[in-house]
Amino acid sequence: MFIQTETTPNPATLKFLPGETVLGSGTADFPNPDTGASSPLARRIFAVEGVTGVFLGRDFVTVTKSDDQLWDHLKPSVLGAIMEHFQSGAPAIEGAAPESAGHAAHDGPDEEIVGQIKELLDTRVRPAVAQDGGDITFHGFDRGIVYLHMQGACAGCPSSTLTLKMGIENLLRHYIPEVIEVRPVA
Repeated sequence: MFIQTETTPNPATLKFLPGETVLGSGTADFPNPDTGASSPLARRIFAVEGVTGVFLGRDFVTVTKSDDQLWDHLKPSVLGAIMEHFQSGAPAIEGAAPESAGHAAHDGPDEEIVGQIKELLDTRVRPAVAQDGGDITFHGFDRGIVYLHMQGACAGCPSSTLTLKMGIENLLRHYIPEVIEVRPVA
């Protein structure tokens, strides 16, 4: 098995491409070891000292390290953990996928606007951020403000504010006049 690695805009996060399907659909975000209990893959990766976050996509795994660790020291252990997982035949996630795998539900008077927001996120934004090892999902819409949840390499990325304000906010405001601002949520 050959696992490729790619850098991401977030220096604390690397993207690992095992050349196999990781998740059949959606994404799964494990921002700390306690959240990774349902994932044999995340548990193996969190066993590597210095790993602080794991994010699973369709065909990739992004791993976030603590600031006091160097990728030169962590990368071989993370590669080994991913390889061991795929050789074991265990699923990436046991049971149902976590709820964070998609957009938050929204109904009410703004339902049509929210539908347009989700459509733009799915067609224009999410494919681009997946290339960088992350995901962005809709969290809410209130009085012109769109709330988005950033995951994987996007969470904690130094350029995430620029991505939100100059990229996503401008895109949504261009197509949907009711959008005034975009804000991240934890």
